[in-house]
This record gives sequence, C-alpha cells and structure tokens, in this order.
Amino acid sequence: MKKTSIYLEPEIDRAIARLAAAEGRSKSAIIREALARRAEDAPSPPRITAIGIGEGPGDLADHVDRYAREALVEEQ
Repeated sequence: MKKTSIYLEPEIDRAIARLAAAEGRSKSAIIREALARRAEDAPSPPRITAIGIGEGPGDLADHVDRYAREALVEEQ
C-alpha cells in the first residue's frame, strides 16, 4: 500500500472514529473502504477516438504522394 495524508474536518474525523470503534476497525480501513466504493462508482472517462481512422482509401499511407497530386489536380 501507498501512504497518503489527508486533512479532514473535525466532525468527519469524529464520525470516522465512531464508525471505526463501532466496527472494531481502524480509521484507515474505514477511509480505504469508502474511497474504494467511490472509485468503483466513478464513471470511466470517455474514450477518445482517433479522427479519421477507417476513412479514406486503405492504401493511403503507401500512396500518399499520388493521392496528394490527384487532390491538387482536382482543385485546379
């Protein structure tokens, strides 16, 4: 485990201490459990898709010069 320090409001610290005493557990265990639950409920960040993937000719990388020339000719 990695050690982390946090600042708590006094009333939250007292509530955690009461809960820990009632359950016979450490305050650290109570805090770890609460954070683990919160982390499980957190939505996953949206996946960023690569723009343009799967579009255009399949051999674009191999023939980029040819396609660039053709695009220039079409613009004229």
